[in-house]
Amino acid sequence: MNNLEKKSFYSFLGLYIVSSFLFLMLIGYWYYIAQKNALENEMHYKLQHITDVKSGDIIMSHMQGTVLEKMPVPKDVILALISSDGTIVDGKLILDKVPKKSGYFHKNGYEIFVSDAPREHLNIKYVVAQSNALVKELDALLSLVVRVMVIVALLLAIIAWVLSKLFMKPVRQKVEQIERFINDVTHELNTPITSLSMSTNLALKKGEYSEKTLKNISISTRQLYDIYSSLTYLNFSDKEEIDEVIDIAAVLEKSCHYYMPLCESKRMLMKVDLEPFTFKIPESQLKLLYGNLIGNAIKYSPANSTISLSIKDGIFSIKDEGIGIEASKQNMIFEKFKRSTEYSGGFGVGLSIVKSICDEYDIRIELKSILDKGTEFKLFFQ
Repeated sequence: MNNLEKKSFYSFLGLYIVSSFLFLMLIGYWYYIAQKNALENEMHYKLQHITDVKSGDIIMSHMQGTVLEKMPVPKDVILALISSDGTIVDGKLILDKVPKKSGYFHKNGYEIFVSDAPREHLNIKYVVAQSNALVKELDALLSLVVRVMVIVALLLAIIAWVLSKLFMKPVRQKVEQIERFINDVTHELNTPITSLSMSTNLALKKGEYSEKTLKNISISTRQLYDIYSSLTYLNFSDKEEIDEVIDIAAVLEKSCHYYMPLCESKRMLMKVDLEPFTFKIPESQLKLLYGNLIGNAIKYSPANSTISLSIKDGIFSIKDEGIGIEASKQNMIFEKFKRSTEYSGGFGVGLSIVKSICDEYDIRIELKSILDKGTEFKLFFQ
């Protein structure tokens, strides 16, 4: 990854992890508080129930004149009976001082419930139930929540890393496409610019312009213009153009004339058989459509070969004797920045432009290609 990709990757990863951890901490805190309240309420009602049962035993023993028996209580609960004069009649009191009123409170890590339900029967004023089990339960709960949060945090970190990689994959592919596109465009520009430079330098040295020099300059400028047209379409393809009814055969004839010098420079023959046919499309779009197909045919065909172009019954056909296209790659050649071969350069936008224009004006495309024998494109303007 380059520096920009690394920055994007770690920015996404950091944002995902921080937001996930904050959300996780919020959930963990909410869960702990909810469970803590539930445990506190459970302890409150547990101690209250014990004191109520004990108070009932005291009242029944007093009314029946029987001896007050020991009441079994849970191991984590300490019971104490306080007389009317404030002395401990039975059990053990955790508090430093004898309580002076009933209620539920916390003291020295214990939950304490003081009940005055006995109403001084058997001279007992308060029943006190005490337990430190809640502190232990809360400690265990906190430990559990922390352990679970740590495990989930690790899982989230792993998921964040995987998602970041998946997130960056299409970005990386797009960056590679753009880098390859820039390299290809640079290479494509280099050929006509070098030819122009050499031709003009030669003319300046000789002090005159030969027909060959002018022809080289013409071919180079047309190559530059083709590159410019393709790049302009890519950047401003959403610009609206006025449709007009035109003779597609007449436009093709102009395009053939335009590319004839390039064809002659490669000692190639261009056969043209045209019938007039009208279609509603901007002329500039049609020229770009023809130009990319003719330019590709010239580019990917060997010297001394023939390019055949025809329009009959609204069907445009262009057939070359070039390198052909592998069957496995024929479905992807219309995608932007995709190339079926490294032969003779190019930057992978010509056929994507052709497909885009055809889709816009409902022109059907057919492709037939045999490797090392040639390629034929048919456009149906009906």
